[in-house]
Amino acid sequence: MISLASLFRRTKADDETDPTDATIEVSAEMIAGIDKNETLKQALSERDSLVQLCLYALDRARSPGVVERIEEGLNGIGVAAIRPDGDLFDPAQHEAGGTVPTQDVTMDGVVAETEVVGFADRGRLLRAPIVTVYKARQP
Repeated sequence: MISLASLFRRTKADDETDPTDATIEVSAEMIAGIDKNETLKQALSERDSLVQLCLYALDRARSPGVVERIEEGLNGIGVAAIRPDGDLFDPAQHEAGGTVPTQDVTMDGVVAETEVVGFADRGRLLRAPIVTVYKARQP
């Protein structure tokens, strides 16, 4: 694999001018030697690692302002927070953390509260939200 630093070389004209005014020339042959697929795979892998690190930091943040800022940053790169309060419980998308009784049978199976926020990366579930679900009492 070619290092990024090896892609750049000084031209002979650069040696004859002020070094602070030097121009950098990139060789087309050097660029052609880069395996673009490998570079893309590495970049995506590193992005996934950084997203996981942000989720780790978010879980441990004590300041609401820090939590908000991390969520905004993640949202800016396509990672959305999932708070399904009021939605029908879906075991494929949500993790039940508990139930809360209700007299209203129409609320049976509806998410009452999000205990732990979930996250999806452009629709791909990274972490299911942990939720409390309404459970209708039997008469």
